[in-house]
Amino acid sequence: MITSLTVLLLAGGALIGFLLAVLGAGGSILLLPLLVSGAALPSKAAVPLSLLVVTLLALGNVGPYIRRRQVAIQPALVLGLPALAGSWIGGSLVKAGLIPEAMQLGIFTAAALLASWLLNRRSALKNPQQHARPTGLPVALATQGVLVGLLTGIAGVGGGFAIVPALVLLAGLPMQLASGTSLLLISLNSLVAFAAQGHWPAAHLPLLLPLVGGGFLGALVGQRLAPHLPEVRLRQGFSALLIGSALLTGFEAWQRHKHSPAVSRAAASLQVVASTSCSSRPVSPSSQLPSRHE
Repeated sequence: MITSLTVLLLAGGALIGFLLAVLGAGGSILLLPLLVSGAALPSKAAVPLSLLVVTLLALGNVGPYIRRRQVAIQPALVLGLPALAGSWIGGSLVKAGLIPEAMQLGIFTAAALLASWLLNRRSALKNPQQHARPTGLPVALATQGVLVGLLTGIAGVGGGFAIVPALVLLAGLPMQLASGTSLLLISLNSLVAFAAQGHWPAAHLPLLLPLVGGGFLGALVGQRLAPHLPEVRLRQGFSALLIGSALLTGFEAWQRHKHSPAVSRAAASLQVVASTSCSSRPVSPSSQLPSRHE
């Protein structure tokens, strides 16, 4: 039986696969809000499931970019190796329970808005580069890699929405080359973060089928259109996607932060009432009588 949730996941997966194919990013930007808000999953289940889906879809999309030789190895190494270390650290922090759920979603929101602003703040939007000539310092790329990795491990996103702006703005790559390089890094980054979290979302694995199935259908369409889409429009569409997802996830973070203290206070009140009632319970007269054996 096809439910409304199945249709939602199929449509969301198709859009995610399409975006990964044409942008090399954007999958987890939609996937995390889809699982948290649409499927009503807690972040403990949504984050590893998001990482698993993004890993599979990124691996499925990177093939055409490799065949077209649209993967930049040197920037991938400079940014990717620190990102893997950051992913492991971020995932370990979540596994240890040091990052609350509302903070996870809040970090995601802030990073998405920052990436959107960075991607549109330069004149390169009007004059995209035609050749891959790295202009950024390796230290800046490596630092960005660590931050992307931390974000992946903490918020459960592949990091493409931060990797693509880093490769465009810091490494000077054109959008298509940045997209192919991003897909390779996303797959490795997400896999490392998934392993670091150490949580297999077994109860929610049935959601994997419509997401991945829809994702590969969207990817087939995206792979055909990717070489023909203008770079400026890709950046503008990507930026709009960042802002919309950030607002949706920020609202969800605010809602969960608002309700969690109330739940805690209610639980504490119940404990106080219970302990008070126990302490104020009248003692029966029979309990005050001396024992026959005294």
